[in-house]
Amino acid sequence: MKKRLTLFAAICCALFLVSGTIDLNDLFDYENQEIPNYITEDNTPVANPITDGGATLGRVLFYDKNLSVNNTISCASCHKQELAFGDDTAVSLGWDSESTGRHSPRLINARFGEEENFFWDERASSLEEQSTMPIHDHVEMGFSGLSDNPDIDSLISKLEGINYYQDLFTFVYGDFEITEEEIQDALAQFVRSIQSFDSKYDVGRAQVGNNNANFPNFTAEENLGKTLFMNPVNNGGANCNTCHNAPEFDIDDNSDNNSVITVADSPGEIDVTNTRSPSLRDMFNSDGTLHGPLMHDGSLTTMLDVINLYDDIDVDPANTNLDNRLQGGPGGNGQNLNLTETEKQALIAFLQTLTGVEVYTAEQWSDPFDVDGNLTILNSPLPVELVYFRVSQQFEDVLLEWQTASEINNRGFEIQHSSNAVDWKNIGFVEGAGDDYLTNDYIFLDEHPFSGINYYRLKQMDFDGKTEYSNTLSQWIGRDAFEVSVYPNPVQDYLRFGLPEGKFSVSIVNAQGRVLHKQTVNDGEMLDFSQFDAGVYFVRIEDEKGEELIERVIRL
Repeated sequence: MKKRLTLFAAICCALFLVSGTIDLNDLFDYENQEIPNYITEDNTPVANPITDGGATLGRVLFYDKNLSVNNTISCASCHKQELAFGDDTAVSLGWDSESTGRHSPRLINARFGEEENFFWDERASSLEEQSTMPIHDHVEMGFSGLSDNPDIDSLISKLEGINYYQDLFTFVYGDFEITEEEIQDALAQFVRSIQSFDSKYDVGRAQVGNNNANFPNFTAEENLGKTLFMNPVNNGGANCNTCHNAPEFDIDDNSDNNSVITVADSPGEIDVTNTRSPSLRDMFNSDGTLHGPLMHDGSLTTMLDVINLYDDIDVDPANTNLDNRLQGGPGGNGQNLNLTETEKQALIAFLQTLTGVEVYTAEQWSDPFDVDGNLTILNSPLPVELVYFRVSQQFEDVLLEWQTASEINNRGFEIQHSSNAVDWKNIGFVEGAGDDYLTNDYIFLDEHPFSGINYYRLKQMDFDGKTEYSNTLSQWIGRDAFEVSVYPNPVQDYLRFGLPEGKFSVSIVNAQGRVLHKQTVNDGEMLDFSQFDAGVYFVRIEDEKGEELIERVIRL
């Protein structure tokens, strides 16, 4: 069952905003959200449509502070839901409290525009590409690979070690081999899902046939402002719609800069490359005040400042990239609209009608983590209940042991080894039980570990190609074990044990890692090996202190 937002959910958002739980069998309906029929622009690529699972993963990534090098900031730190997914400061602060280069723009309705490039200067060719560029940025989230900072590969290894990402990436992509492209696609799906079409403007637009007709739910001042916005200068308007196209109110993809060429926190420096803006929807909160400063440098703090800018464009000779529509005609002296104060206030009143309601509190776009930063995934895609997983040294070898309480569709376990917990290598495979609700014991002997520290993890695989990783364990090679002898080897009938004083537990394990037989033995006792088929077996011997070792035995 998919969740749908209701007005009741918005009113009661305080009960849901800090849930800390995602049920993979009960996801929000991101992919089938209602879009008004008058909204026609959409920059969603064919290769990355919005899906419930993908947007859910993107939501977790968007709010997760693990995406910064010191776990202090997330995407949501600079793009806040209560501020239309923008920021209320001129520039934001990165992971080390250093200021970012530009103002953090609002993300609402990022999907609904003809412009496919992103960032103020359009340096990202798509929302997918844009989504991880702040992660790479040395100031913003820090995975730059510069000045001893880790790079994106380190982030991927970090995420692969987090349980909820093991569940989510497996659910969305079928396995847990995380790639940057998968991160990009999921983040882009979530951002594109953030939409706002329940404003006063939308109520009026649904009642008329076009943008130019008077809206019956508007005041006279709001309709005047709408007329000024829509009409060109030669028809008594302010020509706003030429660059900010209604009803999406997105930026025209052929726009150049708007005459604001200053650089945040850098007096005297200029930047003529800022040619993109976010949608004009949801610039105000419900009481009519701006969510935050405007423009790429956050230099304008009121809407009247913005209207005054366009009312009288000041052409700077150093600005080589001013939009032609703001040049002011053949003389190039800058646009001069000569708006009256009444007209300016009417424009402000109209722009306030573009603010929606539900997007600010809707749970599907809220922080999924609980107050302590924890997240639980229900109904994970690989229901193999791992009771324990442990490793121990056996002479110069390493013994891996694990137990499952139940298995569903379990093909088996790939054994992975690493010397640094980053670069992993497959060193073996142990067949699973398929469908089995009983307890199953498994072992694997690594006969070629490195001297020093060794890392191990299990990659559980089902018959449908899905995978899931266990936690990572380590073992240092260098600890002495007790001495035993197991003979004859090869064996045909009875296997004898030469053991120190004390009682020992013996387990017979086949080459696939399944425990076939257990018993207690003392020095000199025998075990009937004729009950087993010909082949290779492992004899696991454990003393009363829990020390273990493995002997490889061939049954003739």
